[in-house]
Amino acid sequence: MKEKNKHGTSFVTFWLWIFVFICRYMKGRLTYDQINAVVQDMNKAVVGKYKILHQPLKSMNAAVRNLYHRFLEEETKDTKGEFFIVEADIKEFTQLKVDKRFHRILNILRHCQRVREVRGSRLVRYVIC
Repeated sequence: MKEKNKHGTSFVTFWLWIFVFICRYMKGRLTYDQINAVVQDMNKAVVGKYKILHQPLKSMNAAVRNLYHRFLEEETKDTKGEFFIVEADIKEFTQLKVDKRFHRILNILRHCQRVREVRGSRLVRYVIC
């Protein structure tokens, strides 16, 4: 399910009733709160990225302009018109570590059809469904 925030971007939601139906081998020792914390950080990354993409170029400083051009290079025909993030965005906009636990949570989100993975040109893009 998609929801809109004040910036107009869609982001991932994750509810307790979904967590109950996830297979035990996928969850391991992860709790609902841990998964929800990662989901909230992913939402921050999506909002931060698309806030930069919707700014006018003249109002950006050099560092933000470099991010803007990197975001444009990462977009492909498969992700055109969809909201997506890559691991570099998560490192840029959040304090999350991209480790094995993070990838297990992404696997759970893919299983619940909240995130879709698009691979290509040396990058893995996580498209928000």
